[in-house]
Amino acid sequence: MASFQLNINGEQQSVDVDPSTPLLWVLRDHLSLKGTKYGCGIAQCGACTVHMNGTAIRSCSFPVSAVGNQPITTIEGLSENGDHPVQKAWLELDVAQCGYCQPGQIMSAAALLKANPNPSDQEIESSMNGNLCRCGTYVRIKAAVKKAATY
Repeated sequence: MASFQLNINGEQQSVDVDPSTPLLWVLRDHLSLKGTKYGCGIAQCGACTVHMNGTAIRSCSFPVSAVGNQPITTIEGLSENGDHPVQKAWLELDVAQCGYCQPGQIMSAAALLKANPNPSDQEIESSMNGNLCRCGTYVRIKAAVKKAATY
C-alpha cells in the first residue's frame, strides 16, 4: 500500500492503495465516482475514459502510481451543471440508448473538441474509433460531436 495525493475534478483526494491499482478502481471503489464505467479491462472499449491533464486516457489500465500531479477529470467533473457543449449536444440529439458507454464517449468527444474545435468527419471517426457502443448509436454520436463543435 502507498498513499497518493490526487487532483480529481479540481479537488485534492488522498487514497491508500497498491501502486499498481488501475485508476478506474481508485475512482469507483475508493472515491465513489461511479460515472466512469468498467467495460473490458484492457483499454479497448473506451467505457473507462477520463481526462488526465486534458487528454483522454483509459483508466482501466492506467496505474494510479503513474498519475503523479496531473489533474484527472471524470464525467462528474466535466461540468458542474451538465452544460458542457458535448453534454448539451448529447441531450439535444438523444444520443444515448442504453447509456453504458456514454460517459466514455462524452469524455473522448470533449478531449477531441478541446484539441480540435472544428474536426472533420474523418477526424471525429478516427478519434472516437476506440469507443465502442454496443447499441450502435455511432451516427448520433458523430452528429452530436459536430453539433457540440458549433457551440
